[in-house]
Amino acid sequence: MTAALALPAAKLALGVAGKVASGIADALDPAKAKAKKQADDFETMFLEQMTDRLTASEGTEGPLGENGTGGGIWRSQLSQQYAKQIQKAGGIGLSNQIMRDLLSLQEQAAGGVQNAGR
Repeated sequence: MTAALALPAAKLALGVAGKVASGIADALDPAKAKAKKQADDFETMFLEQMTDRLTASEGTEGPLGENGTGGGIWRSQLSQQYAKQIQKAGGIGLSNQIMRDLLSLQEQAAGGVQNAGR
């Protein structure tokens, strides 16, 4: 391996190792993992409602074609899948903020319980 490739390869390896270690630490902390799942689920629900409004139509024909018997069901399933894929691809940043807020509230609640026992 040349010297020109060694430094970027080392940086990449360290970055991946850091992410793996962070993922392991998160996996060991069940409260953080639960908060992350709840935040991701909330963001997915928000995105689903948003995409549902984008594909809704007031008339007889919307952006996705006619509103036949199965049109509403198909449209809701499509919105649900769009939301899941957007969230998997990184979402809109809502999940990270919600997770930080949930963890902060949990820390405050834990601090209040400890102070109440004194």
